[in-house]
Amino acid sequence: MQAFSHIPLGESIPDRPHAVSCSLPTMAAVRGYEEKDPAVMGLLEAGYPRFVVHPLARRLTSELAARRGLRARTLWLASSRAMAGTLLAHMRLAGAADAAPFESDGVWGVSHPESAAAFQLAKQYLQNVGGFISSREAEDRLFALGLGPVPAEEESFAGDAASEVRRVLAPLFGGAAARDLLLANCGMNAVHAAFRAISALQAPRGRTAWVQLGWLYLDTIAILRKFTASASDYIHVADVVDLAALRRVLEERGPGIAGVVAEIPTNPLVQTPDVEALNALCRAHGARLVLDPSLVSAFSVDCLAHADLVATSLTKYTGSDGDIVAGLLAVNPAGPDAGFLRTAAAAAIEAPYGRDLARLAAQIGKTAEVLARIEEGTPRVAAFLSSHPAVRTVHWALGPPSGAAYLRVARSPGATGGIISFTLRGPLAHFYDRLRLPKGPSFGMSTTLICPFMYLAHYDLVTSEAGRAQLRVNGIDPELLRLSVGTEPVDEIIGALAEALS
Repeated sequence: MQAFSHIPLGESIPDRPHAVSCSLPTMAAVRGYEEKDPAVMGLLEAGYPRFVVHPLARRLTSELAARRGLRARTLWLASSRAMAGTLLAHMRLAGAADAAPFESDGVWGVSHPESAAAFQLAKQYLQNVGGFISSREAEDRLFALGLGPVPAEEESFAGDAASEVRRVLAPLFGGAAARDLLLANCGMNAVHAAFRAISALQAPRGRTAWVQLGWLYLDTIAILRKFTASASDYIHVADVVDLAALRRVLEERGPGIAGVVAEIPTNPLVQTPDVEALNALCRAHGARLVLDPSLVSAFSVDCLAHADLVATSLTKYTGSDGDIVAGLLAVNPAGPDAGFLRTAAAAAIEAPYGRDLARLAAQIGKTAEVLARIEEGTPRVAAFLSSHPAVRTVHWALGPPSGAAYLRVARSPGATGGIISFTLRGPLAHFYDRLRLPKGPSFGMSTTLICPFMYLAHYDLVTSEAGRAQLRVNGIDPELLRLSVGTEPVDEIIGALAEALS
């Protein structure tokens, strides 16, 4: 029996109430999703939670808006009172003077008059910083209001879930104390909390500029672009391998640089800088370093000793069932200003909702086993793709130009994570539409998952000549595919790829 079969458009991946992905089985569906085509959006059972408001959250929003007489306004429900407050401040600062706070039945948010500009302003902010209400919280609130059924049963941890998650994670961070492992409601919120903590530390010192090393995940780029003090305070060093370019920037602007952000490795080109040398450069110039190992997970790379803060998604790999969103911000206790950063980050971070944390605690213990199966198959899939005449380029953790740098932080020679990005010699749609693998956003699941990453992450760039030129300058093919290897039999994964490549 084949491991893979067609998943209809919009069906949740996995088939669970709080799934973090959804099936986009054709390039037409991908374009419809990005362009918000009602014919596509109407079929979505869910979507990646920071991009598509969960149906349960939409229902709760609608019900509360009706109860408070807000049908003529747009209402956004936030993950906490504090998040609602930062959203309100952001909107008013941007000119949305009619934005107003909302509170009802223990839920907080912001409402504003119906306006496309205000809609985008609010949605983008909540997406960038991870501020949407949890789907599980929405489910619980609906039930408490008598508007929904009893929440579906699921495996969850019965004890102190936060302690259990930290117990599993602590050995990966040198036996870190609980106070140095800050749990977040998602990985992007951990990144944002790191940004805010370092900014609070460095701004009084006259340091307001930030450096983005390489092409990073879109919301990390958005945080650095949008929330720095001025346009000139955003600095992009494109080549992660060329640390001489970063050295020149630090020598020219060092006294004004607050921090450097790097992914270990980068998403989607899977490139790793020389982390030890990067850390030494930052130390020498007084910049604080944030590392994000989400693409392979902290189970596969050891990087806290080389950073001030490590921000990572726990949705990926640790949430391998694909139905939980969470993140982590780890503080290096030996780093300069660790005490300040610990306090500032704890004040900025959004804690996970209780049921989400209990669900994470129930599955985090199997992460090492799941990763071992994923990492057993990843080199074989990479080798297959690299040797296939229909494949143009392949990027993975041990590939050129930075495989040696990756191995210096890898926990073992086989600790590669499960991501392989590749491009084709032929048309993308011909391959993608024929492929039997599950197709949708996210990665790091037990389920193999593939997507045309640049279309989902940067649709504005892939659909314009100027945008495509910008991607090419950064070494990115707009038609790049990102494959997340799962735990299915590797021969079945390769067989599905071979079939579509033929």
